[in-house]
Amino acid sequence: MVEILAALSISAAAGMRVALPLLLTGLIYSDTLWMEMPLISRIPKSVAIGVLVGWSLCELLFSKNRLTQRFLQLSQLILGPVVGAIAGVGVARVASVDSRLLPLVGLIGGLLALVLQLVQVGWFFRLRGLPLWVIFSQDFLCVCLVLFAFDAPRQGGVIALLLLWLAIRSTKEWQRWYRGQASPDLRRRSRRGKINPD
Repeated sequence: MVEILAALSISAAAGMRVALPLLLTGLIYSDTLWMEMPLISRIPKSVAIGVLVGWSLCELLFSKNRLTQRFLQLSQLILGPVVGAIAGVGVARVASVDSRLLPLVGLIGGLLALVLQLVQVGWFFRLRGLPLWVIFSQDFLCVCLVLFAFDAPRQGGVIALLLLWLAIRSTKEWQRWYRGQASPDLRRRSRRGKINPD
């Protein structure tokens, strides 16, 4: 169970940032873990670290500018689930999880990262840009989730599950807000009578 929580923790980190979790994993933790990452283990570590450093800098810098946030979020939305699955499987392999469960761990990790990325995109468009304090909080939380995945997997897994709960609550709040824009007789027809139509 602890191994699954560790995989959820690092997959949730990939739901915040794409390159930063892989970069921290490659720099801080052993080569054994790096070699267990699917696809990434086939790339020479020095090349992969160089690419991840550049990509992480782009994520950290471009996420602070409202104009470049859209392009960054598009790439994160596409690649986040892939990285979430890769990182989750890598952590599960190192933790000696049964190989028959690895596809399930990868699927759950990818879906968790996708849900978190979708929620970020939703809030971005709802608020017309994320506040700077939220972006710094995402960076901090991403680093914490990676560290917790290896040093405190229970806490990291609990934080990942809390983030999933918040994501589900957000979608219900959006639905209530969206339907609340229409007059009572049009609320069942979700696109009519909206102040801010989608």
